[in-house]
Amino acid sequence: MTETMSAKQVYFVTGIDTDAGKSIVTGILARDWRAAGRHVITQKFIQTGCPGISEDIETHRRLMGTGLMAEDLDGTTCPIRFTYPASPDLAARIDGRKIDFAQIAASTRKLLETYDTVLLEGAGGLMVPLEGLYTTIDYIAEHRLPVILVTSPRLGSINHTLLSLEACRTRGIEVAMVAYNLWPETAPEITDDTREVIRRYLAAHHPACELIEVPAQKI
Repeated sequence: MTETMSAKQVYFVTGIDTDAGKSIVTGILARDWRAAGRHVITQKFIQTGCPGISEDIETHRRLMGTGLMAEDLDGTTCPIRFTYPASPDLAARIDGRKIDFAQIAASTRKLLETYDTVLLEGAGGLMVPLEGLYTTIDYIAEHRLPVILVTSPRLGSINHTLLSLEACRTRGIEVAMVAYNLWPETAPEITDDTREVIRRYLAAHHPACELIEVPAQKI
């Protein structure tokens, strides 16, 4: 890992869109970092469409092979959940509730009391509305969180990836890693070209960023 992967750190895992594979990448990174000796746990930023235990947290734990943890059962790893599967802004309005951003941050701090690293998985992409015009990228910038951006080789992902990277660069947000999730399977020419475009863009604009590949998973 790069020097940015230091102790007592929170990484915000976001994607180029809602189906980029954030939960898969988050679970795999947590599994691999634990195997390498890091004391790591995952957190779900906001879960929509799931009133009980976060389904994304359950995905993380299956990939990690740990089963649910005490912090999952007491709600620390996902304190904000809404019933309707939509943007957090709309889901909160449908449920007639406000998002308690202080509670999310407090849960992250609590996890850091026990763990060295928290992988905080977002909901959708960087510009997903959380409350009015306040978006995910606003929260990331406000809390000065380095980003792990999940992308894929499917057609259209180059545009979404570079826009996301450009948005982070404009806002002064560190992109610690880009995870190239090799799902869904795409024509080799597109897969290879997308990888090379992303590699060149990172070299030019985010030279300290690590580019990794994540094989397609069956869970």
